[in-house]
Amino acid sequence: MINMPEVKTGIVAVSRDCFLIDLSRNRRKRVVDECKKKNIPIIECETIVENERDVLKAMNELDEKGVNALVIYLGNFGPEGPLSMLAERFDGPVMLVGAAEDAGDKLIDDRGDAYCGMLNASYNIGLRWQRPFIPEMPVGLPSEIAGMIVDFIPAARIILGLQSLKIFTFGPRPQDFLACNAPVKPLYDLGIEIMENSELDLYDLFQKTGDDPEVGTIVRDMEQELGRGNPYPDLLKKLARYERALMKFYEDNRGASSYGIFANKCWPAFEKYFGFVPCYINSRLAGRGIPVSCEVDIYGALSEYMVSAATDFPATLLDINNTVPGDMIEAAGAAAKKYKPTDLFMGFHCGNTASCCMSSFGMKDHLIMKRLLEPDIPRDVTRGTLEGTIRPGEITIFRLQGAADTDIRSYIAQGEVLDMDPQSFGGIGVFAIREMGRFYRHVLIAKQFPHHTAVGFAHAGKALFNAVAMLGVEDISHNQPREVYYPTENPFG
Repeated sequence: MINMPEVKTGIVAVSRDCFLIDLSRNRRKRVVDECKKKNIPIIECETIVENERDVLKAMNELDEKGVNALVIYLGNFGPEGPLSMLAERFDGPVMLVGAAEDAGDKLIDDRGDAYCGMLNASYNIGLRWQRPFIPEMPVGLPSEIAGMIVDFIPAARIILGLQSLKIFTFGPRPQDFLACNAPVKPLYDLGIEIMENSELDLYDLFQKTGDDPEVGTIVRDMEQELGRGNPYPDLLKKLARYERALMKFYEDNRGASSYGIFANKCWPAFEKYFGFVPCYINSRLAGRGIPVSCEVDIYGALSEYMVSAATDFPATLLDINNTVPGDMIEAAGAAAKKYKPTDLFMGFHCGNTASCCMSSFGMKDHLIMKRLLEPDIPRDVTRGTLEGTIRPGEITIFRLQGAADTDIRSYIAQGEVLDMDPQSFGGIGVFAIREMGRFYRHVLIAKQFPHHTAVGFAHAGKALFNAVAMLGVEDISHNQPREVYYPTENPFG
């Protein structure tokens, strides 16, 4: 994907001056050796931080080596002032971990006390308003620290992406889609830029692509992707012009940002003027790591981007759409019967999911738009969706939302797409998440989340939770097991 940061993780060891500096140095080397054994990319920094001058030396070394994600490693107790200064001055995500003791016969000369030092480090980190990633058990042996670095990398990719992200919007949300309300202040609080444009701006960009030589290349790429699922070859040039318009805008307008995503108006006037529905193009850009959300859903596009960064794979944005009929559950057999009916729902959207995330696909017309715009005439301007069955396997649903009161909140839940025929239209699949019914009622409804959810095609809850916590979001919900009540749940029900 072209729109994601490359994480270059560096490790800096710190040492308190009343401890042997070689203890931190040798322990750091052992962590690096473990990373190399496990093919975990790591950049070893030679500077050991004992004091503030060492912080400056370490910053210079990190800069020279191109490090953009930092592991601060307490090889011993560590100097809490300098290490928190290093975390504050480093312009990127930071992880804080410490060394466990090696063996009983080394607890006199080679005892490091990082277990104790992490406590002081956490206090000083708080004094500087820093939010590093601190693992669940942040003190470990070298092999365990290597595993913690594996957990840090996808969270770091999310943070790095958001630090240099711009969201482009075109048009207002459709009438009565108040759920797509998007206060922009929380975006700026997260360090994200936003550039809002009108539908006329988008139409003007589209009009200028008529003679663009790239359009033919895009058409040929579409033909190859669609294969036999290409019933409207006459439409491809128009679609290619639209894709070229969006990509040229993306290339020309990121400005000081490195990455860009879109939240665009897609109906109802769009079809009359552009002559197609934009769903297939939205799917193609999502496949490159450039989400284009429907209905000007700004936080939907942001959530989809975060999921793509967490999984390093295209994500999609779907409606949490409809229940699964009982006869379908019965016919599906064992795959569905290991879940309660209320654990199941259908995730659906009109045709914006990348082809690599579907088990079958083809271009079709937009049934909902046809009902609205071409109810009694042959399909024309409502063509251009990418429809099919979402591929079975592990998924994560996720949303980060700036609510109407401008508070920011989030939810995460893991589950799977079942290998079932959804027997319906659009890009659609049957989703299974444990205790989804209760999660739906006491998180999605109770906390007033909108209908769109970002879907990642892996279990990415750990990385997303870590990243959202590092952003300072305190309200992070997840699906609770049956024996744990939500605050709004009636205990007598």
